[in-house]
Amino acid sequence: MNQDSIALLRDCSSGAKMALQSFHDVMDHVKDDSLRALLMRSMETHESIGEEAKALLQNENEVSKDPSLMARTMSWIKTNAELLTKNDDAAIADLITDGCGMGIKQLSVSFNKYPTASPEVKHLADRIRVEEDDLVQKLRIYL
Repeated sequence: MNQDSIALLRDCSSGAKMALQSFHDVMDHVKDDSLRALLMRSMETHESIGEEAKALLQNENEVSKDPSLMARTMSWIKTNAELLTKNDDAAIADLITDGCGMGIKQLSVSFNKYPTASPEVKHLADRIRVEEDDLVQKLRIYL
């Protein structure tokens, strides 16, 4: 596996972990059962993709990447500040929508930064982008 593939896999791993943290941060505040189910399905998808990225990295004797401390901290602060002022499903949908937008953007940057990544790894990155784009569309009814 080439270095672009490994770098893109690390970014996929980091992105999936960041998404999972965001889901966990809001899940206790979700009131609507349909929204909870939607977020749970997306959590499962992100977890599966993250595990797939981790396994591919382990096959190459590489380690997965955690989100940066700054990104985790900023996400935590934004989530908690938002939920202190508006603790409702619309606020949760808004937070997750923003997070998906950042995830899509970051993976798009990484996708373009590592053009020689293998088709398998590019497909994995695309699966995350498609999942997050689909989630944004489904969250619109909660905004």
